[in-house]
Amino acid sequence: MSKNESHSRIFVVLFIAVFAAMLGIGIIAPLMAIYAVNLKASGIWLGVIFSAFSLSRGILMPVVGKFSDTHGRKNLLLIGLFIYTLSSFGYVWSDTISKLIEVRLIHGVASAMVVPIAMAYVGDIAPKGKEGVFMGTFNSSMFLGMGMGPFIGGVINDMAGMDNVFYVMGLLSLFSFLLILAMLPESSAVEKGKKVVFATFREMFRNDVVKGLFLYRAVNTIGIGAILAFLPILADMMGISSLRIGIILSLNIILMAMLQRPFGKLADRRTKAPLIIAGSCLAALALFLMPFASGFYSLLFLSMVMGIGGAISIPAATAIMAILGKKYGMGGIMGVFNTGMSVGMVLSPVLSGVVMDTLGLNYVFYIGGVASMLGVVIFYHYLNK
Repeated sequence: MSKNESHSRIFVVLFIAVFAAMLGIGIIAPLMAIYAVNLKASGIWLGVIFSAFSLSRGILMPVVGKFSDTHGRKNLLLIGLFIYTLSSFGYVWSDTISKLIEVRLIHGVASAMVVPIAMAYVGDIAPKGKEGVFMGTFNSSMFLGMGMGPFIGGVINDMAGMDNVFYVMGLLSLFSFLLILAMLPESSAVEKGKKVVFATFREMFRNDVVKGLFLYRAVNTIGIGAILAFLPILADMMGISSLRIGIILSLNIILMAMLQRPFGKLADRRTKAPLIIAGSCLAALALFLMPFASGFYSLLFLSMVMGIGGAISIPAATAIMAILGKKYGMGGIMGVFNTGMSVGMVLSPVLSGVVMDTLGLNYVFYIGGVASMLGVVIFYHYLNK
């Protein structure tokens, strides 16, 4: 098998496996907040439930990423998908808020071994000058899974109940595990005998671009992160059905998925920073305007605008990290980048929960939009130091 054929096989296997795993996670997206509220969770506890996943994920991702640079990626990916499968069934047994938080923490541990490791695999095989299209195309697997999931989850919940949503999530994770086990070779970048690029976190953060992207990702996600936890509640208060809530979330992410590859190609041909700034500003504006929506169609429109903003910014950001990964270690740099998102996802639900309990639901979106814009300002600052 030629090098190109081997890389194509790796890419296809990872694309399918990550798509299935993210589809499993996506089917609970529109229902998790409602499930938690049914367990009598207040706004603050709702925030803690959502933050638990990102907390354990964020703590472990940089460590796991660096470990994969020297000890191999495949086994870590398999362990993560196996824990994904077990934790999926754990949701069914979570009949209290404390149990639900425990399962979310375990689920976050699994995610730390899946997303950055898969991204590192793709970064390893991306040719120089094509990081945008490779990372953008791969990103679409995650967004397609997350985008189709809410619609499917809404259908399953309406027809068969919440428990079956979690069972389907577990089966999809198991499929990904078996596919990786049978068909994915170890990453050639970390095979025994090859020189491994390795840098400490201190060395990484001496680079202003790494620092700027990390802080941008964290602060921007504080705003954007509010959408998963609180948009379903906003839509529910407008009298929108769970099926239509699923459509709103699905089209947001599916549109983002469909545009990842073309904007990835654009990122390879153009300066990447302006794409990050423009896309992030568009998404922040849509988030700020969501409380002004009058019903399903206006909320759907704003959600789609937000998806377009993400499609413009994310391929450019991940392409920059893939380029930096060849200098500092692909697993470590992808772990750092995704940890930035996890920091935002930890803070966002808790802060948004406090805002909801003290100022009202609408202010979750107002403050979220402002926070997202602040992330852009921070990125611009470090870019021009």
